[in-house]
Amino acid sequence: MTERDAILGFVVAFFVAVALTPLTARLGRRVGAVDQPRERGLSENPTPLLGGLAILAAVLVASLIFLDPWAGPDEKIRGILAGAIVITLVGALDDRFDLPPVIKFIGQIIAATIPVLAGIEVANITLPFVGAVDLGAAGAPLTVLGIVFVINVVNFSDGVDGLAAGVCAISAVAFSIIAFDLGRGSAAVLAAIVAGSAAGFLVFNFHPAKVFMGDAGSNLLGLLLGCVAVEGAVKTQVVLALVFPLLVLAVPFLDTTFVVLKRLKYGRPVYVADQSHFHHRMNRIGFSQRKTVLYLYAWTILIAGFAVALRFVPYSNHSGELHIGWALVMFAAGLVVLAASVYLIYVLEILKFRRLRERRLRGVDPQLSEDELARDVVTKLETGQFEVVDLDQGDSS
Repeated sequence: MTERDAILGFVVAFFVAVALTPLTARLGRRVGAVDQPRERGLSENPTPLLGGLAILAAVLVASLIFLDPWAGPDEKIRGILAGAIVITLVGALDDRFDLPPVIKFIGQIIAATIPVLAGIEVANITLPFVGAVDLGAAGAPLTVLGIVFVINVVNFSDGVDGLAAGVCAISAVAFSIIAFDLGRGSAAVLAAIVAGSAAGFLVFNFHPAKVFMGDAGSNLLGLLLGCVAVEGAVKTQVVLALVFPLLVLAVPFLDTTFVVLKRLKYGRPVYVADQSHFHHRMNRIGFSQRKTVLYLYAWTILIAGFAVALRFVPYSNHSGELHIGWALVMFAAGLVVLAASVYLIYVLEILKFRRLRERRLRGVDPQLSEDELARDVVTKLETGQFEVVDLDQGDSS
C-alpha cells in the first residue's frame, strides 16, 4: 500500500459520502429516525439521523477498491469492515428505536470483538524505561475494551454540528501519516479512507447541519479509529506507540473524561446525556456553533500535529540519547500545545465567563462582593447549570 492509494482512497470515500449523505437523510425522515430539539442539545430544528450509513458505504466502497479485503490470507481488513457493519447496524437501530444503554453496550462489545478475532489485537506494548511487556491472554479482552472506549469517546463528542466528523477526519489523517511512517500500509490507507468518508459527510453536517450521523456514524467512526490506532500505531515496538492515539484523540478524550468525572461527582448515571461537554459550556458563554467547532478543530490539529512531530522530529537516536537542539524544539512545541490547551479550557471557559457573569450580577446588585462573585462562578461552572450569555450585551437568554 502506498501514499497514492491513501490519497485516492480519501478522494473516492469523500465523493461517495457526498453523493450518499442526502439519500440517508431522506431515509432517516422516512423511517422516523429524526433528532428532535431538546434541552441538552444545541440543534434548533428536527434533523434526520442515519448519516452514518453514508459514512459506512463510503468506507466499504473505497476499501473494496484500494484495500481489496477479499484477496489474500490476511483477515484483518475483513474483520474491521465486518465489525464496522455490525456497529453501524446497532447504531442505526438506536437512532430509530432508542435502545437501552445495556443493549447498546453489548452491541459495541460484539462489534469490537469481530476485528480482534481477526487479528487486530495488542499482544504486547513497549513502555518507556520498561521495555516490551507481553500482555498474554489479556491482550484480546483489553483490546476489545480499548476499542469500545474509543467508540464511546467519539459518541460522547457528537453533540454539535460538524464536531465529531471534523475531529475524526483530522485524527484519521494524523493516524494515516503515523501508520505510513511505521510501515503499516493497510492501516494507513484505511485511516485515509475514514478521513475522506468523514470529510464528505461533513459537507452536509457543518452548521447548520442538514443531517446528523447519529449513533450509526459516531459508533462507526469510533470503531474504525480504534482499529486504526491499534493496527497502525499501538501494535508496534515503538516506545511512543501508546502516546500517539492519546494525543491524536486528546480533545474527545479530555472532553469525555471531564464529563464522566462530573457525572460521577454529582451522582448522575454516566450514560445519561447532559450539558457538561466543552461545546455546551462554550455555547453558554456566547460562542456560536461554528466558532465553537472551529476552536475545537484548531485544538485537535495542534495536538495531532504534535503527535506527528514526535514521530518525525529527530529529538533522539535509536539508543534513546537526546539530541539537545531538537529535544529543546520539541519541548518548546509541547509548551505551546499545553499553553493552547490551558487557554481554551481555562481562559475561554472560566475567565471570560467570570467577566461576563460579574457584569451581569453587578448590574443586579452593585454591592456584590468579590467573594460572593467567586462562589457564584465556582458553583455555576461545577454544576454546569447557568444561563446563556450574550457576548455583546452580557444579557441572559
